Order: sequence, then C-alpha cells, then structure tokens
Amino acid sequence: MIRIATLTLAAVLAAAAGVVVGAAGSGQVGASPAYAFPAQPPPDLPTTAPSPRPSPTASATPTPRRRPACPTALRRTFAPTVVSIPGVVRRAVVVTPPRVNRVPGAPPLTSAGKWQVAWDRQWPIRPGARQGNVLLNAHVWPDGSALGNVMLAELRIGDRIVVRGRTSTLCYRVTGQIQVSPRQALRRYYKTSGPPRLAIVVCSGRRLGPGVWEKRTIWFAAPKA
Repeated sequence: MIRIATLTLAAVLAAAAGVVVGAAGSGQVGASPAYAFPAQPPPDLPTTAPSPRPSPTASATPTPRRRPACPTALRRTFAPTVVSIPGVVRRAVVVTPPRVNRVPGAPPLTSAGKWQVAWDRQWPIRPGARQGNVLLNAHVWPDGSALGNVMLAELRIGDRIVVRGRTSTLCYRVTGQIQVSPRQALRRYYKTSGPPRLAIVVCSGRRLGPGVWEKRTIWFAAPKA
C-alpha cells in the first residue's frame, strides 16, 4: 500500500520556531525525500501544511482465469464429432458405423466417406477417459485421394490432433507410429489400460486386392497441447 506523508501541526510550529523538521514521504519503495522549512519564513509566506494528496485507489477487480486454448484433460468423457489435423485435414466428420463380426466399422465407401473418421462407439474408451485407447480409423484409396493416404504422407510424431464433441475439445500430440501386419495390429490397438491415447489405424503397404492391403499403420497420440 502506498503511504502519503502529511505534515502535522507540531511540525509546523517547530518550523516557525526555527527548527528544521524533515517529514519523510514518498510513493516509491526505497525513496526518502524530506520537506525543509526556512528558519524564519517571510511575513507573507503561509506556514500551513500543504493539503495531502488523495491516496490512489487500487483496483479490486480480479483478473479473469482464461480457459486453455487447447485443453488436454476434462472432467467428463465425450463423443467425438469432428477431428482436425493441421496440415492434413481441417474438419473430418466422425461417423459411428456398427461393428461387423466384432471388428470396428469403417467410414462408407463414398466420396464423403473417404474424408471421414470412424469411431468405435461400442468400445468402452471415449475421449477424456483417464486410461486406454480411443479407437479411430480412416480409409486409404488406391488412387491416393482419401484421408488415410494424406495421413500416411504427412502425419508425423509431434503433430497435433484436435478432437471435438458437441461442447468439448481435447488436444493430442502424436507420440508413436508403427506399421504392422493385420494380426499384429490387434494387441497395441485394442487397449483398455495404460495412459490415455488416440489410436488411429489405416491400411497401408501393398494393395493385394479390393479392400485388402498388406499392412496396417497405427498412430498413437497422447493428450498434449
């Protein structure tokens, strides 16, 4: 708090008697100027103390707490509706096809579907969960025109993935990328324990026939701005 010095009546009387009195006063920490009165002031010089300056009023308005621009943790899980990957796709709509023979469904084989992301809603892990993998997948097309093709060409470790729901958003960073055979992919992809992760799988390698590819590429992403 800033202190403003005032001159007391005793100081004024002492100055009139010829005694030099110093009254400390400064608005800055560490400064110590003094007010000095002459031994015998001229007859027309008033000997009254100057009027004190009003003390500045400090603002009591608290600084509002801003929500992080890219949250990495939530109190509740949510259903994803949109996935954004800078440099890959601005807004990929999330679809929820049913499982087929206990295998997560893929986006439809349409012009719109090749730029969509499928989320396995029958899997118990959702974005915002404290452990386990959120299961996502996307298509690759033989002509290289689908979302999965661009991911294979551009998505690297350290890249950001933003997952949005109706009222929630979570940000992730890619922490790992592996290419495995279809059988090998299952163990690391289907995890309900361990740190929370996104697990996004696409077909890769050589195309062996319609809808049949030699490998699977999986990206794992951890919550991080």
